Amino acid sequence: MQKHISMTRRPERGLTAWQQGVKAEFIAEQALVSHGWRILLRRARTPLGEIDLVALKAGELSFIEVKKRATYSHAAESISERQRSRIMDAAEVLLATHPEWIYETVVFDVILVDGTGVPRRIRSAFWQS
Repeated sequence: MQKHISMTRRPERGLTAWQQGVKAEFIAEQALVSHGWRILLRRARTPLGEIDLVALKAGELSFIEVKKRATYSHAAESISERQRSRIMDAAEVLLATHPEWIYETVVFDVILVDGTGVPRRIRSAFWQS
């Protein structure tokens, strides 16, 4: 019986996490726009992975992962090496499919959203070697 209960709650937890993620992405987007960034893509899906936001400002093209957790440290810790690799692979696909983007530099940023809904941007959080 216990197994049945956890299985019925799991989709609800997944839906809640998805809703919180969408809300965090909206918060992150609003913060970027308020600082002069132009959002090029939201939830950009490629065969190699998804990127939450792609934004451009003053020649800097930023591929952005958004993470929401109770604390900034928990949010930062939730980004795995595998996930970073998928984001970088997805970025390569997007760069190849959007030759119209004009930029000087490419960065991989992270926007962390804590339990109070306040975003914190980590510039160049990781890079491709």
